[in-house]
Amino acid sequence: MDITFNKNEDRNKLLLSELRKRYNRAKLGGGKSRIEKHKAKGKLTARERLDYLFDPKTEPIEIGAFAGEGMYEEHGGCPSGGVVVKIGYVSGRQCIVVANDATVKAGAWFPITGKKNLRAQEIAIENRLPIIYLVDSAGVYLPMQDEIFPDKEHFGRIFRNNAVMSSMGITQIAAVMGSCVAGGAYLPIMSDEALIVNKTGSIFLAGSYLVKAAIGESIDNETLGGATTHCEISGVTDYKAENDEAALDTIKNIMDKLGDFDKAGFNRTESKKPKDDPNDIYGILPASRSDQYDMHEIIRRLVDDSEFEEYKEGYGKTLITAYARIDGWAVGIVANQRKVVKTQKGEMQFGGVIYSDSADKATRFIANCNQKKIPLVFLQDVTGFMVGSKSEHGGIIKDGAKMVNAVSNSVVPKFTIIIGNSYGAGNYAMCGKAYDPRLIVAWPSAELAVMSGNSAAKVLLQIEKATREKKGESISKEKEAELFDRIKSRYDSQVSPYYAAAHLWTDAIIDPKDTRKWISMGIEAADHAPIERAFNMGILQV
Repeated sequence: MDITFNKNEDRNKLLLSELRKRYNRAKLGGGKSRIEKHKAKGKLTARERLDYLFDPKTEPIEIGAFAGEGMYEEHGGCPSGGVVVKIGYVSGRQCIVVANDATVKAGAWFPITGKKNLRAQEIAIENRLPIIYLVDSAGVYLPMQDEIFPDKEHFGRIFRNNAVMSSMGITQIAAVMGSCVAGGAYLPIMSDEALIVNKTGSIFLAGSYLVKAAIGESIDNETLGGATTHCEISGVTDYKAENDEAALDTIKNIMDKLGDFDKAGFNRTESKKPKDDPNDIYGILPASRSDQYDMHEIIRRLVDDSEFEEYKEGYGKTLITAYARIDGWAVGIVANQRKVVKTQKGEMQFGGVIYSDSADKATRFIANCNQKKIPLVFLQDVTGFMVGSKSEHGGIIKDGAKMVNAVSNSVVPKFTIIIGNSYGAGNYAMCGKAYDPRLIVAWPSAELAVMSGNSAAKVLLQIEKATREKKGESISKEKEAELFDRIKSRYDSQVSPYYAAAHLWTDAIIDPKDTRKWISMGIEAADHAPIERAFNMGILQV
């Protein structure tokens, strides 16, 4: 091991340590005191409910753990968006589970809560995956109702999705384990089967105080909408459970009886671990995002037996296209090469930049994977498309458009791993969030933005200087350096993978060693949804 490897390893393990620290903080939800109050009511926390529900000795993956981080601080914050979402196994069946965290503002819905719930439903719809709701929510967070209630992608979309999933035959099970009020009361009842926990669960359109104010009727919440009322009088719910554990056991029993599903038929063989040690990733990945490295070395530590078959190896070298297996699943990999490469004509091409030949190669490879029904994995470390007169005259816009077209119209499932840079149109061409990857995750080393913090700060500084000079201000070298640092600091905070995760631009920030698990579980989920249309790129300039 050389000194550079050791420095890289130290830096990346520090980033990993920071990831674990932030995740442990997010897992506390509303904090220890609120957790104690919650448990004093005889209730399990959202995460305890999930731990009890999922099959032992299986490892679920969590969607949106950092949703809401650093947001709504004037309202006390919203850790994990006030809801925990995981994909895992219940009675041997893969499913997605959505659990309200009542320690965060009584489970009330902030704007990011709605976005996270909709993301969970989107995953269920795309993959025809059973979805389970563990309801414990006070409904819309009223001080921000204008940002969560009325628009197309707001609170009401949840119930529209309930109806759509029902028509698609996607299993939906809801357990009311706490409050379920107002419009939120429709979610469990629009599910296939609904459970309610005695004494702690309640469902009503309006609570006792509002009923008193609206129609003058005096009634307590339990009589109004408790378990006995809805299981024995209204018939709204299907099962009454005496406690959280009993409700979760009932869900396990229901899931155990589900019939098999139609499969997409993605190819899978016996899984093999990489021959090259995945721990080496920490030493290979540079501490500085501008440094070079060979992406082949990363791929060898992600794929089965460290083996892959490279497509058009000698052409378009700033993109690697290759067939491989990950946990037994056949995959097509599209990865940015991050070292300077030499073309057959002897020209040098910058690593992490997409050139015309690279885009052309990727387009052909993506089409091949669609023809062969092979899921696509994008490994992003991209600074964008090549600029300048030579590239423009060579038709970089046309070749880039072909690649974006292929990514957009791909019918096989796509999975995106943001390893390092994810800048500008490179983010789009490499299947960024706007291009519907089934799952999109980032490593702690990732950066997402229109351009790097350094480049953006230089541009913004020039604008700031021009504005001040028009006003007759002169800027000293010291003042210019101060302005640059201030602008870069502000921009860098938005480039952070945590900023992206907080806004749900990515599904998670993960340890690089968990990449295989995420891709494997993602393809397994996608295998629930047979491909229903042919790959077609439409009208395209060639």
